[in-house]
Amino acid sequence: MQKAGPRNRKRGAGDPAGKEKAADKRALILAAALDEFSQKGFAAARLDDVAKRADVAKGTIYLYFKDKEALFQELLRAEISPVIAMLEAVLAGGNTAARQVPLRELAFRVADLFVDQVIGTRRKDIVRLILTEGPRFPKLAEFYYREVISRGLNAFRSRARRAVDEGELKSDALVRFPHLIVAPAMIAIMWKSMFEKFEPLDVRALMRAQIESLFDKEERS
Repeated sequence: MQKAGPRNRKRGAGDPAGKEKAADKRALILAAALDEFSQKGFAAARLDDVAKRADVAKGTIYLYFKDKEALFQELLRAEISPVIAMLEAVLAGGNTAARQVPLRELAFRVADLFVDQVIGTRRKDIVRLILTEGPRFPKLAEFYYREVISRGLNAFRSRARRAVDEGELKSDALVRFPHLIVAPAMIAIMWKSMFEKFEPLDVRALMRAQIESLFDKEERS
């Protein structure tokens, strides 16, 4: 009997084509989950319906995700974590020259990043879900805080502390409350979901106005 040659052997887990197929299927499930969670919310979303949207068997979802909470967490990590990494890179610089950029200018860059990468994409639906569903699902809120909020606040706090140490800032208010920079972002998400059709909001202008107000006050003090 002829032994199975390379072409006849079953593809294993290490096969590049198999890995690519698995990655594609995983991406389909995450995309379907975003649609399902956005439309129905976390509580009402069902894995059966996610499977239908992704055109896979429900059991296939369990090959990649333990349960609905794990699916949502991975959706958040896949979509939002890259933006936080961008924010950290903006604030950390990466070389000596970049670190000489004034904090005020870096804050404007952070605002632009949020508008372009969150407000201008489906990512805003994920943030909205956290804001609306977080109180009922504290584990999701804790996960979002750990993966997103704390990283963003710490990155800005670290850069603001250096600005104080180097004399760029006279007050340590932004070290203590970096929330002042991101507050308009939270307002924007809620406004977009509830009031946008009544009064459109220019999120970029809103965030820039907040930054100008904070730094103008700092310069006058």
